[in-house]
Amino acid sequence: QVQLVESGGGLVQPGGSLRLSCEASGFTFSRYTMYWYRQAPGKERELVAHLTGTGGSTGYADSVKVRFTISRDNAKKTVYLQMNSLKPEDTAVYYCYARISGRDYWGQGTQVTVSS
Repeated sequence: QVQLVESGGGLVQPGGSLRLSCEASGFTFSRYTMYWYRQAPGKERELVAHLTGTGGSTGYADSVKVRFTISRDNAKKTVYLQMNSLKPEDTAVYYCYARISGRDYWGQGTQVTVSS
């Protein structure tokens, strides 16, 4: 059974940093591209970053380029999102996502709040 479990969210001041983690199970992690999405109150869910299985290719939303870094540890079956220089507009629930054998899988989400 595929499971994605996020952790690492919290309250942080503007300019601060957080590292989110998503631990995966139930599939061959290293074969799949992993994604981070976020959803702010009243807004649609948006793609933040993605990283291919081998780690050879990444992509970022324009709003987070330079500030966020996606990475993975295939031995630990975990994908990370390092978030630096956080802004109030980064406040959202952050979700880990994978598409496995034609099906969509989401984690439960972790809340990130950027506020002074």
